[in-house]
Amino acid sequence: MSILKIKPTLTLLISTVFLSASDQIPAPAQDHPVLLKGGIIHTVSGDILANYDLLLDGGKISNIEKNIVPTPDMEVIRVGGKHIYPGFVAAISTIGMTEVSAVRASVDYAETGNLNPNVRANVAYNPDSELIPVARSNGVLIANVTPQSGLIPGQSSLMMLDGWTYENATLNHPTALHINWPSMGIDTGKDADPADEQIANRQKKLQELDNLISDARAYAGLERNPGKKASQKDDHDLRFESMIPFVLGEKPIFIRANDVRQIEAAVHWADRQELDAVIVGGKDSWRTLDLLKQKKIPVVLESTLSLPARRFEDYDQPFKTPYMLYNAGVEFCIGGSGRYGASFQRNLPYHAAMAAAFGLPVNEAVKSITLNAAKILGLGEQIGSIEIGKEATLFIADGDPLDLRTQILQCFIQGKKIDMSDRHKMLYEKYRTKYKQLKLLK
Repeated sequence: MSILKIKPTLTLLISTVFLSASDQIPAPAQDHPVLLKGGIIHTVSGDILANYDLLLDGGKISNIEKNIVPTPDMEVIRVGGKHIYPGFVAAISTIGMTEVSAVRASVDYAETGNLNPNVRANVAYNPDSELIPVARSNGVLIANVTPQSGLIPGQSSLMMLDGWTYENATLNHPTALHINWPSMGIDTGKDADPADEQIANRQKKLQELDNLISDARAYAGLERNPGKKASQKDDHDLRFESMIPFVLGEKPIFIRANDVRQIEAAVHWADRQELDAVIVGGKDSWRTLDLLKQKKIPVVLESTLSLPARRFEDYDQPFKTPYMLYNAGVEFCIGGSGRYGASFQRNLPYHAAMAAAFGLPVNEAVKSITLNAAKILGLGEQIGSIEIGKEATLFIADGDPLDLRTQILQCFIQGKKIDMSDRHKMLYEKYRTKYKQLKLLK
């Protein structure tokens, strides 16, 4: 191939990658109090407070009451009956780790190898992603970014969707260690391996998991034993070291399992290993309600806006699964974008809205993408609701944010007033101007 043929392709690739970088300037840390006057405050954890004032100071919610008297140093925003909600939390996401799925250079959620417990998601997070401002414009202010590949893809990180670098965008790391549970069925397709090979491959993966947990526990015993030999201190293993808080039950392990056999096997394995487990995906969680409740296993539903898993299931099964979990007393939240859907993270509130349309109480639908998600991620005392002392990560909307017609007017992350522009809005104004010039629009 000649250089003349290669050069345009490279130019297009480089242009595509650079055009996907947002030119927004991250907000500075809050340096003065901000008073939101006269809003309808949806606390999520309690009552809806109509015509209340909300004071943000030092990145925290410092006061909630009627008729707070402004002081000269306060910035006063008259909300005028608009609605104030806590920022939505995407419990499972690849936002910031992928931009254009067809451009390999912009996809960074997968590592080579099958066992990567030491992989950190936050170091791959791109704060200049064009997808981030779009998600923020729909109220998604925090995302648990998650690696995806292999049997153990690595550790997820809770990221604030505003910041100059991954370091100052990181709210918490690690949130969980992730496991992709192997298939428990037998593929009978024409190109499938023989059944005995599939079974042997599955058993090999499960044995790898058992061995890794056992070895990590042994390593943790050495690391936390003050009387260990000096020579042992120099013999570090990054994989085992990264697993210590998870194998000791200090942090949760998120196990991706959708099929009923996967869920049952994963729950029993975690119980046998005495691990703090969460089921991710959970398409068949409605079939295992008793087991999940008995073992107190939370579920992160990746999506409600999807097709049933099987042809004979009800057409609305994914829509009503959240209600079935809620009705059975199983702790759950809704992730919203699916495994690789960073560009669809903006639709998180509509996944909750569909669940509300099929039985889930509206206040519980809002909880499923705010407080419930925060609790499952271990930060329920810090984010997810509007309470005094919690972080001032919230937004102002002109209506119900689960309604497609609602506009998010202003977002705050740790009290920082966020730039509300994004690529979608820019393109909207661009083509409005075009049709005005053509006298096709007033």
